[in-house]
Amino acid sequence: MLPLQLQPASHIPLYIQLRDQLRALVHAGDLRPGDRIPASRELAVQLGVHRTTVANAYAELESEGLIQGHVGRGTFIRGSALPMKITPPPPSLGGNGGVRWESLFADERGEEVLSRLTQESPDHDVSFVMARPAAEFFPVEELRACCNAVLRREATQILRLGPSDGYPPLKQQLAEMLRAEGIAVRDENLLITDGCQQALDLLCKAFLRPGDSVLLENPAYPGAIAIFAGARVRCLGVPVRTGTRANGSGGPVGVDVSALEATLIANRVKLMVLTPDFQNPTGTTLPVPERRRLLEIAARHQVPVVEDHIYARLRARVEKVPSLKQLDRANLVIQIDSFSKVAFPGLRVGWCIAPENVIERLRLVKQTTDLHTDQLSQATLAEFTRRGLLARHLACMRKVYGSRLAALQAALEKHMPEEVQWTRPEGGMCLWVELPHGFDASELLIHVRERGVLFAPGRYFYFQNPQPNTLRLGFAGLDERRIARGVATLAELLRIEMRKRQRGARRVEGARVALV
Repeated sequence: MLPLQLQPASHIPLYIQLRDQLRALVHAGDLRPGDRIPASRELAVQLGVHRTTVANAYAELESEGLIQGHVGRGTFIRGSALPMKITPPPPSLGGNGGVRWESLFADERGEEVLSRLTQESPDHDVSFVMARPAAEFFPVEELRACCNAVLRREATQILRLGPSDGYPPLKQQLAEMLRAEGIAVRDENLLITDGCQQALDLLCKAFLRPGDSVLLENPAYPGAIAIFAGARVRCLGVPVRTGTRANGSGGPVGVDVSALEATLIANRVKLMVLTPDFQNPTGTTLPVPERRRLLEIAARHQVPVVEDHIYARLRARVEKVPSLKQLDRANLVIQIDSFSKVAFPGLRVGWCIAPENVIERLRLVKQTTDLHTDQLSQATLAEFTRRGLLARHLACMRKVYGSRLAALQAALEKHMPEEVQWTRPEGGMCLWVELPHGFDASELLIHVRERGVLFAPGRYFYFQNPQPNTLRLGFAGLDERRIARGVATLAELLRIEMRKRQRGARRVEGARVALV
C-alpha cells in the first residue's frame, strides 16, 4: 500500500494533495519506472475519497508525463520519470541548510489551470485545449511591414518611456473603430493594457480589498478566478444556462440573470465580471432582452459591470448583438478587450473603456505595475489598424472560424451518443459539452490522451459546485479534418465506457433478480 495521507481539513483540494504526494514518491525513487499504481477506484476505496478525486490527480500526473494509463492493463509510472528526479541544489541556491523558499511564498496556489490551458501540445495531434487564434493565418509579412514603417518613422520616440495610458496613435485608431461600432469614446475613456488579463488585475487592485465580494459566472475564465482568489476576494458564482436539455432547452442562455439578481439582493457586491458574448468556457451569448434586464438590475443595486468583450468580434453571422457598453445608459459598464483573439496573442496589447475618473485610477495603478504597455507593439498595431489590415484580417478569420465551428457541430451530430449535449454558439472559439450524468470528463481524458486527443475538463473552469461531466472544446486552432478526427475518437471512447457501464448495470440487476 502506498504511503499516502490526505488531510480533508486542509484548504488545499484533496486531488492536489494526492497529486503532490504521488509526484514526491516518484521523485524520491519510491515509485520507479514500470511500477503499477492502483486503479482510481481501488485507491479511492483505500483513501476513503470519491473516485473523481483520484481520477483528477491521475489526470494531472499524466499530463506532466509522470504516469501513463493503458486501457485494460492499468496505470504505470512512465519510463521517462526517473531522469526527472530533482538533484538537490547547492546550499547557496536553497538546498540543505539554505532557504526553504516555499515557506516564504505569500500564498499557496495549488492549481495551475492557466498553465495547462495556455501550453502547446506538440505530442498530441488533436488538441481542443486552447481557445486560441489559428497561427497559420497570421499575416506576418503585413505585420513586419508595419513594424518596419514605424521604426523608420519614429524609432527614437517609441523606444523611449511612454505614457501609462497608452500610445496616442493607437488610442486614436481604437477610438475611431469603437465609434464605428456605436460606442462614443474619447481619449480620456481609454487605457491600453497588456491584454484582458492585466485589465482584470488592474481592476482588482483599483476596486477590491481582501474580503470584498465580486460576482462571477460559474463556470468562468480561470484567469479571472486566479486573480480574485490571489487577492483574497470573495467570489460569488452565478450559474450559466447552456441551453442543453439538462438545463432547460428553449430558454435564454448565458448568465442566469434571475440568480444574479438574487445574489445582489443577498450580498454586498462590489463588482460584477461577465462575458455576455461567446462566454468562456460555454460559448453562450446572452440575449438582448436579458442584457437590458441585467443592466437595469445593476443600476438599481449600483454595482458596476466589467464586460469581457474579447470574443464578441468573432461572430460567424453578419447580424450583430449590441454589447452591454452600447446598451449602458447609467455609465456602469467597464468594457475590456484585446487583440489577442482577433489577431496576435503574443503581442499582449488590449484596452479598457471606462468613465474618465476610473481610467485615471487604473492609469495610476498601471504606472506602478509596469509603467506602460510595450510601445513597439502598440505602434505596430496602430499602423496595422490604420492601414485597414485589422479589418481585413478579422473578416478572413470570421470565415475560417465559422467553417471550423460548423465542422465541429457536424462531427458532434454525427458521432456523439444521443445522451451527450452541447452548446450551439454562433461564433467565438469554444463549445461546451455535457456528458451523461455520472461520467467524469477527467477520467475520459486519460483514455483519449492515449489516442493523441486532448480537451479541457470542465473542472478547470468551476470555482463552486463543479460539474465533473463537463468539458470544453476549443476549435479555432484546428482545421476541419483534425476536428472531425478528434470528435470521432472522443465519441468512440465514450461509447466504450457507456457499454461497460451498461454491462455492469445488467450484471447488478441479474444478481438482484437471482437473490429474489
